[in-house]
Amino acid sequence: MDSKEAKILIFSINGEEYATDIMEVERILGYEQPTKIPDSPAFVEGVINYEGDVLPVISLAKRFNLQEEEKNDNAKIIVSKQKNNKFGIVVHVVSEVRNIHENEIEDPPEIAVGISKRYIKGLVKIKGQIIILLDLGNILTEDEKKLI
Repeated sequence: MDSKEAKILIFSINGEEYATDIMEVERILGYEQPTKIPDSPAFVEGVINYEGDVLPVISLAKRFNLQEEEKNDNAKIIVSKQKNNKFGIVVHVVSEVRNIHENEIEDPPEIAVGISKRYIKGLVKIKGQIIILLDLGNILTEDEKKLI
């Protein structure tokens, strides 16, 4: 039985490694300071100009209630393309793109379910490390998508 391969982009936020399916990534930009938007949700860093459009940029650290770490020179903005909207995600380091087999993706443990189940596709073990595979399309709720 041949298992399907997936290409994932591995990146880190606060030293924790995460990954997403490369099909959800349109482009990786160098970090630029977004323009703050008044009254936007706390996890929205602001907006940047992207190909002549306004691109909302969100902080996954704030979205996941993690400690926000200082941006360094390696910080990037991953442009995620969803059906009809795009948004940017601030990550601290983009480390690599690699192939994984779908059978290498494990379901997240029951304890991690609840809200997080919405944006965790699964867990991938690479070189003895566990990397959380995110579903970028579900990071924002429908209401949040409308807000931004």
